[in-house]
Amino acid sequence: MARQPIQIDRDKLRAAVRNLGNEYIFYMLDDAIELLPPAKLYKLVKKYLDLKRLRPDAEPATTPSLLKDVRRFEKASLAGEYYQSFFVNSKNYTEQSAGTSAWIVDYLRLLERCMISTKENDPREVGEAMDTLFGLLDHIDECLDDIIFFADEGGSWQVGVDWAKVLPVWFKVLSATAGPEEYAKRITSMLSRHYSYGRDKMLPIARRTATPAQRKSLADVRGVKEKGY
Repeated sequence: MARQPIQIDRDKLRAAVRNLGNEYIFYMLDDAIELLPPAKLYKLVKKYLDLKRLRPDAEPATTPSLLKDVRRFEKASLAGEYYQSFFVNSKNYTEQSAGTSAWIVDYLRLLERCMISTKENDPREVGEAMDTLFGLLDHIDECLDDIIFFADEGGSWQVGVDWAKVLPVWFKVLSATAGPEEYAKRITSMLSRHYSYGRDKMLPIARRTATPAQRKSLADVRGVKEKGY
């Protein structure tokens, strides 16, 4: 018997939404765009936007390419198309610009597509797409203020990647495409840059995912213990 969804009091929901930050309302609306069926989406959007500007292109739709979409996103990001700053003061230093919120939403959506695509796409293509997205995080951490704007001290950690969910998928892709030494080196480097506090949890998963040769190479890395993994 299917579990019934939890009922939600709409008035309580409205009150809760009013207390959310603008960026979280943006994220919720973006999720709603994906979840609403066409008829309900039409009914919602027509109240606020010009529907003529939202019609699909006349060209026939083609199957979207994950790697092409990621490369397009990378190009737009590096070109500053999402960059939107504002004057920062003591009252708004915790806020995000609309451009920053939009970039984070698009980034996480593409990363989710990568994770879903591992069962259908060539692991090399998925791996390249994920590496491209990870590269954008590295770019942000180099304090190059040209992709997104943070009012306060920022970094890729503010993007909100769920590394505990993402990394095991990436390990599988990497195991299928990388040699033993590369596998070990890239995993330890990734954990050091983005998820050092989860290293002890992720390394055993990386070992279980690895081929025997990759497992040996990973075990040879300083700080990786054989026993118990």
